[in-house]
Amino acid sequence: MVERILGYSALLLLTSAQTAPIARPQSASAPVETLRNILTAACSQDAKQFGGNLTVRNADAFASLTKAAQTTLLRRFVLLEQAGQPRVEKDEQGNLTVFCVTPELTTQMQFGKVELRDNLAYLPLVVKDTTDTQDANTRRIIMGLVRENGHWKLLSLGVLLLDLPTLAEEWDRAEIQNNEKSALNSVKELAAAIEKYRVTYTRLPGALIELGPPEKGAAKSSQAGLIEKELADGRKDGYLFRYVIVGASDTGAPAKYELAAIPVEYGRTGTRSFYRDAAGVVHAADHQGAVGTQLDPKVE
Repeated sequence: MVERILGYSALLLLTSAQTAPIARPQSASAPVETLRNILTAACSQDAKQFGGNLTVRNADAFASLTKAAQTTLLRRFVLLEQAGQPRVEKDEQGNLTVFCVTPELTTQMQFGKVELRDNLAYLPLVVKDTTDTQDANTRRIIMGLVRENGHWKLLSLGVLLLDLPTLAEEWDRAEIQNNEKSALNSVKELAAAIEKYRVTYTRLPGALIELGPPEKGAAKSSQAGLIEKELADGRKDGYLFRYVIVGASDTGAPAKYELAAIPVEYGRTGTRSFYRDAAGVVHAADHQGAVGTQLDPKVE
């Protein structure tokens, strides 16, 4: 698993970085502390602390990422899918090691000796999965830091410079695709839950919230337990969901309804609007963030 860090590094494209002139020599402990803070922040998925250790250009780009994109980046830094508990240890020689501990897996990142060159610092990092007792997948990476405005900031992974503005554009496109796929699946999930509700209670639910899980006790018509709370609240994976009963009756098989899904932030969390008409046909089109219609192209 650890070998994937090289693949993830390929996402971090070349860019120029602003550097500040040297005022006086600086201790090698400063870049070590910065990298320690970066890795512990990535482990605990602390976006604020992580962003504070980036160059100004990258920090601004990181702040503009959606929360989901920020979390994805932090996960990839420590090769773990969930937030962990960071632990820092120092051996007798003063070498620092950061552990990111989760119930399933622990990533170990051991620091080497810092090499200072003017306003740049190069810090070797040995990354491994602690369950890999044979060190078969152990990788050694050089982390680059730069002195910017008197503080050390993350600059590169290996020979590749961190370019979050470029990465942000790619991330937005990837997230839009994932969100749109999720929105379409959610529309279908809502329709299935509504039909099950109709069969169980011989009428349509009055609102999406009635499909959600009960706060306590058994399921009932006001909390049927047919979908997760997030979707019952009408918002999931960058999309808002609307449910409307069509006609004067909500009772029995003849009762009809419509479903719509629109991006929370058009152009960032999605571009297409999804619409399920009263006949059960799903349509999709770009409406600049507005609700779709039955005139939109059908989605298979």
